Amino acid sequence: MKKIILSADSTCDLNDELTKLYSVNQYPYTILLEDKIYKDNIDILPKDIFKIYDEKNILPKTSSINVSEYYNHFKPWVDRGYEVIHITLGSVLTSSYNNCCIAAKELGGVYPIDSQNLSTGSGLLVLKAADMIKKDLPAEKIVETLKKHRANIHMSFILDTLDYLYAGGRCSKVSSLGANLLKIKPVINVDNNSGAMSLGNKYRGQTEKVITKYIKDKLSSHDNINKEHMFIVHSGIDDEIIQLAKDTVLESIEFKKIYTTTASCTISCHCGPNTLGIAFETQ
Repeated sequence: MKKIILSADSTCDLNDELTKLYSVNQYPYTILLEDKIYKDNIDILPKDIFKIYDEKNILPKTSSINVSEYYNHFKPWVDRGYEVIHITLGSVLTSSYNNCCIAAKELGGVYPIDSQNLSTGSGLLVLKAADMIKKDLPAEKIVETLKKHRANIHMSFILDTLDYLYAGGRCSKVSSLGANLLKIKPVINVDNNSGAMSLGNKYRGQTEKVITKYIKDKLSSHDNINKEHMFIVHSGIDDEIIQLAKDTVLESIEFKKIYTTTASCTISCHCGPNTLGIAFETQ
């Protein structure tokens, strides 16, 4: 049986510790900002994007991973006789998955998986793949299992502001202004059957109160949650809020492991600072 290499788009938002622990080879998205080209989370971070937006009201553009990038990423492994499983950002959000499929077809031995998710929702699928690779399962079996497991992953975010969605053309100025004036913090849900994003509950009040309510509501909405692990992901938020989020999670469910990660620039530039999300699996 051929050895399998695990690879993923950088938008899976796994931190360095998890990337090394699970032997994940991440490929970064391209960030275009002020006529300069950056590689996501390599030479630019979310805090850099927020700083420029605050100073100049400029948001970056993100570029899908193209066919050539994927081809060159996979080819050294394929040439050495490895198989590659690569997990992408949801195809409804980007052309990266289609580009990955084209590169995979040219090379052979590469298995693209549409995560139908984003951020650590994709990350949970990556960890699932890593566990199966460790069990020496064949690539075809892993792919089949991952495609079924996508519907068990639940990803959502709660936004502190709609300014970044407005600046990126994803909501109206009226909605943005109204939400900010009323201190309304909307939840963005990811459809785990398609990867599309939709508006969920709207909370009003101070950050601490809102995040506590959001987490309790999400975790109480399912009675078959896998307690093995879950993610708290954020775009840059106070440590006290992160700790509050962890405490709130554990008050609801005793997960064996709670991972905390920072969202990539590709994700953060659409949701803005002080965004917090959770990702978990059902059985």
